[in-house]
Amino acid sequence: MADDADLPSRDYRETVFLPDTAFPMRAGLPQKEPVILEAWAEADLYQTVRKARQAANAPLFVLHDGPPYANGAIHIGHALNKVLKDFIVRSRFALGYDVDYVPGWDCHGLPIEWKIEEQYRAKGRRKDDVPVGEFRAECRAYAAHWLGEQMREFKRLGVLGDWENRYATMDFASEAAIVAEFHKFAASGQLYRGSKPVMWSPVERTALADAEVEYHDHVSPAIWVKFPVVEGADAALGASVVIWTTTPWTIPANRAVSYNEQIDYAVYEVEAMETGLEFAPWSAVGDRLIVAERLADEVFKAAKIAEARKVEAVDPSGMVLEHPLAALDSHYGFTVPLLAGDHVTDDAGTGFVHTAPGHGADDYLVWLAHGHREIPETVDPDGAYYPHVALFAGLKVLETEGKKLGKFGPANGAVMERLIEAGRLLARGRVEHSYPHSWRSKAPVIFRNTPQWFIQMDLPLDDTAHGGRTLRETALEAIDATAFYPATGRNRIRAMVESRPDWLISRQRAWGSPLAMFVDKDTGQPLVDPDVNVRIVDIIAAEGADAWYVRPAEDFLGGRDPARYEKVEDVLDVWFDSGSTHAFVLEQRQSTATRSPADLYIEGSDQHRGWFQSSLLESAGTRGRAPYQGVLTHGFTLDEKGEKMSKSKGNTTDPQSVIKDSGAEILRLWVAMIDYSDDTRIGKTILATTTDAYRKLRNTVRYLLGALAGFEEAERVALEDMPPLERFILHRLWELDGFVRESFERYDFQSVTRALTEFCQDELSSLFFDIRRDALYCDRPDSLRRRAARTVMDLVFERLTVWASPLLSFTMEEAWTLRFPDAGSNVLRVFPNTPGQWRNDAEAARWAKVQTVTRAVTGALEVERREKRMGAALEAAPVVHIADADLRAAFGGLDAAEVFRTSQATLVADEGPADAFRIPEAPGVAVQPVKAEGAKCARSWRILPEVGSDPRYPDLSLRDADAVAAWDAKAAAA
Repeated sequence: MADDADLPSRDYRETVFLPDTAFPMRAGLPQKEPVILEAWAEADLYQTVRKARQAANAPLFVLHDGPPYANGAIHIGHALNKVLKDFIVRSRFALGYDVDYVPGWDCHGLPIEWKIEEQYRAKGRRKDDVPVGEFRAECRAYAAHWLGEQMREFKRLGVLGDWENRYATMDFASEAAIVAEFHKFAASGQLYRGSKPVMWSPVERTALADAEVEYHDHVSPAIWVKFPVVEGADAALGASVVIWTTTPWTIPANRAVSYNEQIDYAVYEVEAMETGLEFAPWSAVGDRLIVAERLADEVFKAAKIAEARKVEAVDPSGMVLEHPLAALDSHYGFTVPLLAGDHVTDDAGTGFVHTAPGHGADDYLVWLAHGHREIPETVDPDGAYYPHVALFAGLKVLETEGKKLGKFGPANGAVMERLIEAGRLLARGRVEHSYPHSWRSKAPVIFRNTPQWFIQMDLPLDDTAHGGRTLRETALEAIDATAFYPATGRNRIRAMVESRPDWLISRQRAWGSPLAMFVDKDTGQPLVDPDVNVRIVDIIAAEGADAWYVRPAEDFLGGRDPARYEKVEDVLDVWFDSGSTHAFVLEQRQSTATRSPADLYIEGSDQHRGWFQSSLLESAGTRGRAPYQGVLTHGFTLDEKGEKMSKSKGNTTDPQSVIKDSGAEILRLWVAMIDYSDDTRIGKTILATTTDAYRKLRNTVRYLLGALAGFEEAERVALEDMPPLERFILHRLWELDGFVRESFERYDFQSVTRALTEFCQDELSSLFFDIRRDALYCDRPDSLRRRAARTVMDLVFERLTVWASPLLSFTMEEAWTLRFPDAGSNVLRVFPNTPGQWRNDAEAARWAKVQTVTRAVTGALEVERREKRMGAALEAAPVVHIADADLRAAFGGLDAAEVFRTSQATLVADEGPADAFRIPEAPGVAVQPVKAEGAKCARSWRILPEVGSDPRYPDLSLRDADAVAAWDAKAAAA
């Protein structure tokens, strides 16, 4: 008999059922994604899905798009926002909803106007020299260009929506609707014109709302100024009240000094000055100063006063002061009263507050509270003193032209020099503090008294929608009735609405929706005439808002006398524009299924003071309710160090670059993996980690596709015939079905991603695939074990591709259409029903115990490999000692060697020898890593004593010999 080594060896590779798929390991996303996008566009996918859902009488879900601003390429914050919206749209489709989502754009406003102004300045032209129609046409063209660019970039991210019917605030119909909403406020009496100090940008020549202002650290001059007492108690006569301010330029506008009745004040006499100073101080021995007792030492230190004696306590009420500039010009010859006000504190300064009612909110309110009505106008729209302001006429507070644009001008210095000349400056210094800047131009702003239009927050409204409630009360009730994600958003916006002032809605700009109304010159009140308003709205709907600026008043007034009316040419606050979008996107679209209020608004957390709030106030003021039922907020994007992104720092992540290098799917997975409710980080290292996670998920899908090659319904196995491992995987599908649905319902995409990733890695790749790999490759095609495994894999594929579809849209589309090219897009699918019979708590408990034991076996074999005593796990035949009866029972009906991925295995019911391998996580389990005995099967590589038992295949195990025999028979028959 010939020796085994002399037997001819056969190449069995053709008999092994290896995975077979055209789904590539390397995704090639930058090349593949555009092909998928083209297929979606050709199929008109969004509308196709909507029609399918409507045909099935699906419930409606409305996501209203917060409009991005059309003035540049999208940044990573845009990508985060739009991808989250796409997750919502696609997940709601998959949950069986009909989803209405119309992407939109905010097109009016200062940034675009500012850009066009810059273009004109570069050509040597001023905006004021350009006809308003021409200027607005330039703005409209600029916005249209960037709207198109952003739409292309958003589509490239895979964002699904009604792009063909996108909205823009500059569309004629939109402008008409915005004006119509504005008319509702005028008709209800909520609109009024008031003269009060508002935040004003001299650089942009317009008023700004709170939402358009941000605060940056700024170094300002600080001055202590003496106001001589001309009337008051005997001890006060001859003394000076001292104020402290960081805005010297407002001294010419001073009309009063405020104090607090709860603060203790006293007269102090200077007895000694500091010596050895480099300059002469502005105080002298014998000077008498009135300050808050608590702050006296700080004031003396600033004024270089070495010693001061308290003369006596004094009550400021009833005192009258002289303006500190009165000695230089009679223009300042008026008296300055002291006014009691709760806004005054003794935390810093002098305990007295210089009060310029035209330049401060508190100043204005305390001035009115004491019966004064005349508000002085000191600074013009360009940030320069008016010609009537003595000593300082024409001087700039802020520079609005040239290289110093946006810098503080000479006004502060000039005022200080004049105070020195008048002998009224006590001290000066510098202070770093938080100062308001324009959100758009980044230039400092000032408080300036101007006539503006406001919407009242606290006017009781007796109509049906409000029932006597004010706008503020209505808005607060609407907030309480709204769902917030996260819940903390409710407190944030509620606090803002509770404390906000009246809504300033007018802007002195050219590019925007107009306050298209007339004011009666005799009464000063808005003209509320339904016929006039209809005419205005109809003309704007036909010709756009430009018509308001180029057409004469009589075209709008009909038979009314134009001479009697002032045509208001201010533009509306852009937040009013975007806050009105619900009116024309959700209420005026007759051609599609939608509704108002929307189910959800979603934007960044800064929109609690922006779009969320303006939409709330607009709808609450006109409809008595919020325009949304839910509000979801996400954080900002930071670099990998947690720092704010800045082009100047070079720490930005450009979404276009990521898409070009790695594909939009990587950005989508990054969004899916983060806790978007908080500020999030992104950068090369984080994206590399994301790419690695994507690769693992893709490989799971690829393995499923390969293992399912040629799967047919005839080989499907019924639940009752499934082996324990397959029953466990079905149980996990049942668990995941509920978890995924519930997580998508509450917009928790991170939890979905984590659950699916862990399932793919821990229970599919590391358990199910690993255990069943041998059966899939080497069992006969008709074996129950192989058929059951493929049946479960088919069910996993069916669910995994739709569960992950909202997040990894491109990859799941590629996988689904590759396997089922005639089934239509994966996006058309809904989450399949998962039978309750799949729940199997007993199998879940069993496999938890099995895996506990398996970890001990794996640990023992790793030691053997590390010590070079053993190679692959198939070389092993571990003896596993299990003292715990429940752990041993868990292996009932299982092949322990298959579970351990070894060639052989023995389970022993005892504690095991002292030198056996143990791990703390598996108490009562001891492993002896014995080598397998027998020959190595040439097909499955398992080492078994039975190899060679079948004389037809002397180098195979019995299982493999049977499988090859079946394969050979089929080949012969063919």
